[in-house]
Amino acid sequence: MKSGLALIVAGEASADLHGSNLVSAVKKLDPLLTFRGIGGRMMEDVGVDVLFPSSELAVVGLTEVFSRWRTILKAYFRLKSILEHDRPDLLVLIDFPDFNIPLARHAKRFNVPVLYYISPQVWAWRAGRAKKLARRVDRMAVILPFEEGYYRRRGMSVDYVGHPLLDAIPDSLSRQEAVRRFHLEGTRPVLGLLPGSRKEEVIRLLPVMVKAAELLKRRYPGLACLLPRASTIPQTLVEPITAPSSVPIKVVEGDIYGALGACDIALVKSGTATLEAAIMGIPMVIVYHVSPISYWVARMAVKVPFIGLVNLVAGDRVVPELIQNDVTPQNLVRETVDILEDGHRRADMIKRLGEVRDKLRKGASERTAQIALEMMAKG
Repeated sequence: MKSGLALIVAGEASADLHGSNLVSAVKKLDPLLTFRGIGGRMMEDVGVDVLFPSSELAVVGLTEVFSRWRTILKAYFRLKSILEHDRPDLLVLIDFPDFNIPLARHAKRFNVPVLYYISPQVWAWRAGRAKKLARRVDRMAVILPFEEGYYRRRGMSVDYVGHPLLDAIPDSLSRQEAVRRFHLEGTRPVLGLLPGSRKEEVIRLLPVMVKAAELLKRRYPGLACLLPRASTIPQTLVEPITAPSSVPIKVVEGDIYGALGACDIALVKSGTATLEAAIMGIPMVIVYHVSPISYWVARMAVKVPFIGLVNLVAGDRVVPELIQNDVTPQNLVRETVDILEDGHRRADMIKRLGEVRDKLRKGASERTAQIALEMMAKG
């Protein structure tokens, strides 16, 4: 097996985690292989030459793109130039479809094989992009069980590799241990605040979550909050929102699983974090709020009955979803109190979250690493 160069694009905080685990798995098999591209601190830590930090590219919704279009275009054309002039042995794309699908077209043009790891959610909306994927992507490595059949029916080479979160989340962490880690003995309940990994999400959602926590504090005087801060979110963005609050909010860096493990319930922005909470068996309320224009476009295009990945994998509304104008402190309080105080509902939710976990599969990074090296050998 000859060693060479792989170009990798991980445009968001969760992709940085999964990208770093994939790179580590590949390097165990081929230590001399080098990676270059877009990612975050975790990918840098495993030796990726990060040309553009993912925190500068991650956006949510159509209107939010315009504030960063210069950086996005600069990154796009730099990677296109690498595809053309350096001809890497493989292009690895992780989610981030509005950037990655057009980039895949250039890889095809320059005869660079393309592996798409962690599928864009074309099964949810903009299904026309599946045709582009079929033309531009040589192989898909998908992480949700229902995605394999979706892409196979469209003539693509696809493998269900399992979900990488199952490899990242520790099995042995007890709630008592997590509570001690954050010095929360004697506090109850513990509320997790997970407003997202993009700046726009935090700006929209965190103030509402903090206000809900302040209302809950009146009902539960012992309430404490944990806020696991994504690496893409600067402390200077979070602190002005949390510091004035009457509720003790501990901001946690680099330990989302420890933080979740200490929680009785969490308020979670729709996305990967909902699966993280589900795998750990943490009851939650899912929230989603974007600009009015972005939401209007999404409503016209979305083809699935739920917005939360937990509910999509379950095929049922296991946890409540609050969307757009329904994301209010009062609604968050109502759902949170009901889950905390209705013992039957809480027990049933935890049971069904366990069923979601059972539908997923370990070993995603290792399986995808094998696929990547197979593709490079053929290339």
